[in-house]
Amino acid sequence: MYDVVLLTLGSERDAPGGGCGSGGACCGGADDTAADTGEERCETPRVPVLACTDELTARGARVTTVTARSDAEIDEVLARLDGPPRADGLTWPDSDGKTRLIVAAASDGQLRAVLRRLVRRYAPPPSRRPADLAGNRTVPDLPPVGVLPLDPARSGAARDLAAQLGLPRDPAGVAAAVLDGTARRLDLLRNDGGSVTLDGALLGAADDAGRPLHWRARVEVDGTVLSDGSEPITACAIGNAGGYARLGEVDLLGGPDPADGRVTVGVAVPVVTRSALGRKKVRLEVRRARGRAVAVVPRDEKVPFLDDGVEGELSRKRSWWTEPGAWAVWTG
Repeated sequence: MYDVVLLTLGSERDAPGGGCGSGGACCGGADDTAADTGEERCETPRVPVLACTDELTARGARVTTVTARSDAEIDEVLARLDGPPRADGLTWPDSDGKTRLIVAAASDGQLRAVLRRLVRRYAPPPSRRPADLAGNRTVPDLPPVGVLPLDPARSGAARDLAAQLGLPRDPAGVAAAVLDGTARRLDLLRNDGGSVTLDGALLGAADDAGRPLHWRARVEVDGTVLSDGSEPITACAIGNAGGYARLGEVDLLGGPDPADGRVTVGVAVPVVTRSALGRKKVRLEVRRARGRAVAVVPRDEKVPFLDDGVEGELSRKRSWWTEPGAWAVWTG
């Protein structure tokens, strides 16, 4: 039977009424591109965690519940997924381990926090790249994770990643998937700021009245230039899954697939046209491309963005690239 670790992320300010703050493990941890500035609550939602624990225990699993309040505490949990020592000295996941991990997540940003630590744990340095690592990857197959949404009603309405992937949302369904289900492998986006993206990123912002604020950047996908930086951009979506596929009534990405090995990018540019009577009309032109990697070079000082729901500002070049099938979820 399996040992199951049920991991919840918290912060040092778990008192009722406290918020996540910025940069804690609760909300994905701050890197140089993103820090959470929201009001996500960090109190441990005990009911779904206890219900899932009861379901797992009833089926014979040995369950440990952990609330991690720092990257170091997340790393202590992930160490249980390590494989046996290798001759090259690299830390590697156990491909046939009997320990399974469930991440109890209040947001996609919390799930991303755990995947980011998995990547940092198992990605070998370039100078020690092993021969058994696939040529199109910088990380080995990461251990599958179970996902327990902590606010099923609200998260489902917001189309979180679990909803997009059709994962079970109730504790009994999650327990069954982890113990009896199969691992579904998915692509992972890494970026040169040291973070990862599971769903996608949306660059751009709106004013207090909801009007989009224009900005400029060079956006290039595998050599295809979607914007050269000289024209205003309304929004740019970088998609792994489909959380940012639409902006209002505008289709930005056109059917992203989280397992096709490609990043999907859409850039919305306002275009002014004139009618036969000479009247001006503004429409959005969406330029799309798919590829292995995308680079965004902002021409403005700072470009606001959301990455897996976590807010940040882009002030210099950032590149995202695809790691095909790098991570996995347990599904029924």
